[in-house]
Amino acid sequence: MFKVMFYSPRIAPNTGNAIRTAAATGCELHLVEPLGFDLSEPKLRRAGLDYHDLASVTVHESLTAAWKVLSPARVFAFTTQAAVAFADVSYRAGDVLMFGPEPSGLDAETLADAHITQQVRIPMLAGRRSLNLSNAAAVAVYEAWRQQGYRGAL
Repeated sequence: MFKVMFYSPRIAPNTGNAIRTAAATGCELHLVEPLGFDLSEPKLRRAGLDYHDLASVTVHESLTAAWKVLSPARVFAFTTQAAVAFADVSYRAGDVLMFGPEPSGLDAETLADAHITQQVRIPMLAGRRSLNLSNAAAVAVYEAWRQQGYRGAL
């Protein structure tokens, strides 16, 4: 299955919603510190509801630590600056879908990391900044999963 990486997420409910997506789809959620919240925060627990025990969530102390666990997977960094649309990628099991912190997204230094295979974007109407982080992650996961025939779904 796919791996979703939130690099330095700032908003607890977005991560809680991503936990629900991970539980519903079987993808793994990887959180890279620093986090903008405590994982026991009530807003995160409420957003994730009863799904925490059904989701695979790993916290990494740094991006370097995350790469040690996730490499040599292909990494797709989601950014509004990319030229390639996310749906134009042929995803494979094990791919990492990487998202940056709210509200700024992935910075230039992180986007230049050699582990990143390709930068991709989710198309939006002109003049819009970005989608909510958990919504963007869900859109990406479901496209990648759709390409795999929703393997494991009912």
